[in-house]
Amino acid sequence: MKKYSESVYKTKRWKTRKVMVGNMGVGGDNPIRIQSMTTSSTRDVEATVDQIIRLADMGCEIARVTVQGKKEAEACEAIKNTLVQKGYTIPLVADIHFYPPAAMLVAEYVDKVRVNPGNFVDKRATFKTIEYDDATYAAEIEKIFETFGPLVEKCKKLGRAIRIGTNHGSLSDRIMNRYGDTPFGMVESALEFARVCRQLGYHDFIFSMKASNPLVMMKAYRLLVAEMMKLGWNYPLHLGVTEAGDGEDGRVKSAIGTGSLLLEGLGDTIRVSLTEDPWLEVDPCKRLIDFAKSYEGKGIAPFIETKRNIQEMKRRFVRQVAPLQRDGSVLVWGEPQEDIKADAFFNGTEIIADGETFTDFAYIKDGDPSTWKTLLEEPASFILLELTDSLLHQGRYFFEWIQEAKLDLPVILVGNYPLSEEDTVIHAAAEMGALLADGMGEGILLKTNLSPDKASSLSFNILQGCRMRATKTEFIACPSCGRTLFDLQEVTQKIRAKTAHLPGVKIAIMGCIVNGPGEMADADFGYVGSGREKIDLYVGKECVERNIHYTEAVDRLVQLIKDYDRWIEPEEAALTSSSLE
Repeated sequence: MKKYSESVYKTKRWKTRKVMVGNMGVGGDNPIRIQSMTTSSTRDVEATVDQIIRLADMGCEIARVTVQGKKEAEACEAIKNTLVQKGYTIPLVADIHFYPPAAMLVAEYVDKVRVNPGNFVDKRATFKTIEYDDATYAAEIEKIFETFGPLVEKCKKLGRAIRIGTNHGSLSDRIMNRYGDTPFGMVESALEFARVCRQLGYHDFIFSMKASNPLVMMKAYRLLVAEMMKLGWNYPLHLGVTEAGDGEDGRVKSAIGTGSLLLEGLGDTIRVSLTEDPWLEVDPCKRLIDFAKSYEGKGIAPFIETKRNIQEMKRRFVRQVAPLQRDGSVLVWGEPQEDIKADAFFNGTEIIADGETFTDFAYIKDGDPSTWKTLLEEPASFILLELTDSLLHQGRYFFEWIQEAKLDLPVILVGNYPLSEEDTVIHAAAEMGALLADGMGEGILLKTNLSPDKASSLSFNILQGCRMRATKTEFIACPSCGRTLFDLQEVTQKIRAKTAHLPGVKIAIMGCIVNGPGEMADADFGYVGSGREKIDLYVGKECVERNIHYTEAVDRLVQLIKDYDRWIEPEEAALTSSSLE
């Protein structure tokens, strides 16, 4: 059996079994499906139906609604009936957290039930060290069967699908104490529930492994697929980077995580989770799917990848040379401009940085290995690598070659994207992010139709999304749903306006407590909805202020950042940034 870590030279979608979600086939020979989620209160049937219709008209193929309790579950009957009466057969998915009785009820009315294995049976994680002996651990696994089993039996009887949706931010204490807050833990959390399904002869389920960190998300999906290949399983995958944020930041992080996996042939259905109106998620999904289609059948014969280890996404050792930065460099195409943030500029023949000219680099173009041998014969300090066809395959081929040649030269990836602005963001983040996230490459140089300042901004966003170089505040912002009791988009913009100048600081903005405390593991500070117009503030995983009215909470967050000595004034940040220009 082919191992997942050894990919053949041509991209081919990993064939999964077909699961029917209502009238919509997912996996098998079906196209990659587009999903989104409503932000209205599920109890408001009219508003929720209106959002689903707008989603469907935009091209969304599966719609999810939040179901906190029995009233929301009952509302799903009216939502489903109203949609059918209006001529819409788009499958409806119920999102369940913490309350199994709601899942049992809503299965009567919807086409799929999403359960979170981190909180469907287990209590909310305490993040405390707890000793689990084998007997205690086995008893908790048996509890999963007792609680989850009835839902499986009901869905099997009614012909409903289930999504086993692991979230990095809501793993159980049991999983974290045995496997850590890791991709390995995410996979085992999902497998615990999958084993119950299989034990009961039920196979209409789909996996997801979501995280706000694209690298964690990528690793979790890869490990899950490797485990399924080992077990002989082939259940469909729903892909997504959760809490990606908004604007270009959200699209870049989503394209790095989701796009990278799609280009590898993984994924049967996707969502781009943005802190924007849900119908705005559909367009980037379409662009990612179209780009993935363009990769099918591409490859570099006779290259078969063997060096990349899916369990370790780490950077290779390279020498440090000027003008490149240790944690990732951005070069901008063209002559130097004072108002453009960059480490250096490339005019086609020379690299210029801080008035100094560099010519001791090698420019490698296209994927002919016979030309790479010049790197062994002619000295160079670093490499510009421009691969114009199947960048992901050619890039992996090149990096295997350079490792075997034992060359410790930094490599700047040159991306050639003569596309629209929207496609440039998606294609560059997916392709270049796929290489950078796996430790292949030390920087970016984009050839695009974008203005130099936009090309620079996109390059820095890709480096930050790959967790290489932080040049601004990192926002982990959820897309909102019916559980959110304040205007998440408005609040996110207010927080961004006051804090976007803090490089290296991560701020999580969560509409509710479902994933909030868990996602604090990847954030320095957290702003989490805890009730109607009430906010809790976190430092790491610890809640330090409770039940603040949301009109005061942004200023209290800023003060909290100051209290922990993570604040710098905008003017000071501008001076720091100018050192890059």
